[in-house]
Amino acid sequence: MPRSTPPPEWVLARRRQIGDQIRAARLYANLTQEAVANRIPMDRAGYNRIEQGHASATLDTLILIADTIGVPLAELVR
Repeated sequence: MPRSTPPPEWVLARRRQIGDQIRAARLYANLTQEAVANRIPMDRAGYNRIEQGHASATLDTLILIADTIGVPLAELVR
């Protein structure tokens, strides 16, 4: 069910921080967005929205991203 009101700004800021952590870990692993998205599987545009903080990832998706990149889940959400 779609959310009727947007999340508070602090939630959006935290989402952007998590996206930054994901991007940093991906770049450190020398992977492209396309490579990670294909392994999850998910389309690259959807993956990009997570990294940009424009989309909220499910816990399952975060686990898949962490495993694909090769880092502990906690590293992505710390």
